[in-house]
Amino acid sequence: MKVKTKKILVPLDGSANSIRGLDMAIHIARISHGTITAIAVKSVPGIYAIHPMGFLDYGKMTEVKKTLESAKTRAAKKGISLVGKALQGDPGYDIARFANNPKNGIDMVIIGARGRGSAKELFLGSVSNYVLHKVKKPVLIVK
Repeated sequence: MKVKTKKILVPLDGSANSIRGLDMAIHIARISHGTITAIAVKSVPGIYAIHPMGFLDYGKMTEVKKTLESAKTRAAKKGISLVGKALQGDPGYDIARFANNPKNGIDMVIIGARGRGSAKELFLGSVSNYVLHKVKKPVLIVK
């Protein structure tokens, strides 16, 4: 049986490990003739995530957009199509929700371990650990 990996999801936070995850995704996409969807989630403080008015962020998420543009350029240099998506919320939850949504057609998630998350776990970052346990698709963790 031949496994087809046509659409790869790569969460990015600008850290060196997330860039290594992107490089691995580019490599796999080249082999499988697939595409990459990069997702960058700007973390929203917990109290604002449940506030009735939502999180009022007057900034333009410029750092997140720069990260996605840089990823798009990096993939294009290798001939791979990359679509970027910027979100605000809880990174682990939003990545898992995006990956599990059948409308997005994700075949695999490639994520860097230990990015910029504030809560450091012993072997994996808190976000990569959450994604590993909640996503219903294959997950590759790159260190």
